[in-house]
Amino acid sequence: MEKHPNTEILFVGAQGKMEMQKVPEAGYSIKGLPVAGLQRKLTFANLSFPIKLWRSLRMASNIVKEFQPQVVVGVGGYASGPVLYVAQSKGIPTLLQEQNSYAGLTNKILAKKAGKICVAYPEMERYFPKGKLKLTGNPVRKDLLNLSGKKELGIQKFGLDSHRKTVLVLGGSLGARTLNLAMLHHMVNLEKEGYQVLWQSGKFYFKEMELALATAGLPHIHLREFIREMDLAYAAADVIVSRAGALSVSELCLVGKPVIFVPSPNVAEDHQTKNANACVKQGAAVLLADADAVAKFKEYIDDLLQQEDKANALAEALKKLAMPDAANALVHELELLLK
Repeated sequence: MEKHPNTEILFVGAQGKMEMQKVPEAGYSIKGLPVAGLQRKLTFANLSFPIKLWRSLRMASNIVKEFQPQVVVGVGGYASGPVLYVAQSKGIPTLLQEQNSYAGLTNKILAKKAGKICVAYPEMERYFPKGKLKLTGNPVRKDLLNLSGKKELGIQKFGLDSHRKTVLVLGGSLGARTLNLAMLHHMVNLEKEGYQVLWQSGKFYFKEMELALATAGLPHIHLREFIREMDLAYAAADVIVSRAGALSVSELCLVGKPVIFVPSPNVAEDHQTKNANACVKQGAAVLLADADAVAKFKEYIDDLLQQEDKANALAEALKKLAMPDAANALVHELELLLK
C-alpha cells in the first residue's frame, strides 16, 4: 500500500482461525473458507476433510471470480491451497511465500505452477524448483527495525526494575503450556536469583497463571495475557525465551538479543525445531527441547545471564541472519510478476 496506494487487497483465511479477527483489526477485508488441515493420524476430523475442501474450492472460485485479482499471494495457511489452486487454474500469476525452513505440503503442491517462490531460509531448492526461488526473508512489523533508545521506554511501560536483568518469556499469541508450566516451576527461584520476568502467558492460560502468581506474591514476575508493544518488550529484555514459529524467528533475528528457543512439538513436520536449528547451526541461538523445558528452564537462563561473552556472541550471530528488507523484496517480486 505504501508503494502503490491504489492497490486493492483482499485476504482469504480459514474460518475460526486467528486471522479472521486480526486482519479486520488491521483495517483489511477478509473472507473465510471452511477448510481445515488433514490430520497425519486417523481421526474423525479427517472424515469431513473432503467435504470442507470441496466447499472451500467452490467458495474460492467465487471469490476469485468476484474480486478478479491480478496476482495472488499464498503464505502456506489452510486457505492458501484452494485459493491458489483456483487462481493457477485460471492463469492468474501466483507468488508463494514459504515462511519456514521446512516446506509445507500445500506449498510443495502449489510450487509447480507458481510464478515465484519467496523463502526465508537458504537451501530451499530441496523442496522447490531452483529457478523460481528468491531469498527474501519474512516481512516483520516495522517498529522492530530500530530498537535503539527504546530500552528505558520498555522498562517504564512494563513497570520493570532498571537494576535487574530481564527475561522475556513468549509462548506465541495463544500461549504455550510448557513455557507456562516452566514459569510456575521456577518463578520463585528466578526472582530469588535477582532476575525479573516479563511473561506473556497467552489467553488460554492467563487466569490459571494469574491465580498462581497472586498466591506466590512475586513483585518482579510481570504477567501479561498478551503484549502488544513487542518492540518495547524486546528492547527491555536481556534474554528471550520463545517458541520458534517462522515469524518469531524472523523478528528475533532483527532484535539481536540472546535467545533460547523452545520449539513446539505440536506442529506439522516438527517445523519449529527445524526453524530453531537453522539458527543454532550458525551459533546464533540455544535450543531447549520441549520435553526438557520444565526441568532445565532456569539452568538455561542462568547460563546466558551469567556468561556475558557467550550471550553477546549469540546475539551478534543472530543479527547477521536478519533480513530487514523482506517486505520491499516481496513487493519487488510482485511488481515483476505483474509486468
